[in-house]
Amino acid sequence: MCAALLKITLQDTLEAWREQLRDRGFSSATAASVGAHLQIPARDWRTFAALWDDLEPDRYMADGGRYRRRRFAVAELAGSQLTPEPHQPHFQSRDANPLNGGIDRWFAPIPPARLVAAPLATIINLCREVFALTEPAPSRWRVEVHQFRIEAREAQPGLPTPEGVHRDGVDWAFVMLVGRENTAGGATTIFDAAHRPLGSFILAEPMQVVFIDDHRILHGVTPIRALDAGQAAFRDVLVITFTRRPRDGLSIAGR
Repeated sequence: MCAALLKITLQDTLEAWREQLRDRGFSSATAASVGAHLQIPARDWRTFAALWDDLEPDRYMADGGRYRRRRFAVAELAGSQLTPEPHQPHFQSRDANPLNGGIDRWFAPIPPARLVAAPLATIINLCREVFALTEPAPSRWRVEVHQFRIEAREAQPGLPTPEGVHRDGVDWAFVMLVGRENTAGGATTIFDAAHRPLGSFILAEPMQVVFIDDHRILHGVTPIRALDAGQAAFRDVLVITFTRRPRDGLSIAGR
């Protein structure tokens, strides 16, 4: 496929994702279509996915669970310029997260150099292009990046969303499957504001994603279980959220 035709095809795909976001409040995308946009070499992707082997336990689980590992970082995105911010706690209100919200949670950091380098910076830029739906487009975004590993054990399922069906308390959310091993379950479930179901699907292939309008859509993920109880079982995802920052010192409310 020639470069000009490829560019047109990729732009058409981007517009289709945006149109689905406008119409339904969410858009799921295949691994093949996302991979065509990101153009991450296979060797680089394997190195990126291996970073999930270095996550640290989430010690803030109010249910006492020990099935979640994670890292976290915050950056500001101004235009296409991504600037890591000092390490800081993750905070969600109790409304957004009735299980673990209401407190500062200090997760292990994602190194700043990792944020501004490919492939993570390339993924964040794809999110920026998809989420550029507002008019006028925000000049600055608060970008939160989460690495998650959910583990399942012989007698203990892993809970990707232990808080249940929820909103994240942001403007936009992006979820990408990085990998899964020896697991069943883990269906992403989508609901409207009245809790009416809109869709359910499993992120099964690395680079398969879902884009979410967090103002309109609630989402959750069903538990995972180990297929072979004697082997490691886990589900690795990358979650990136975008929240608009004030323009010229003025607060922006709603969309």
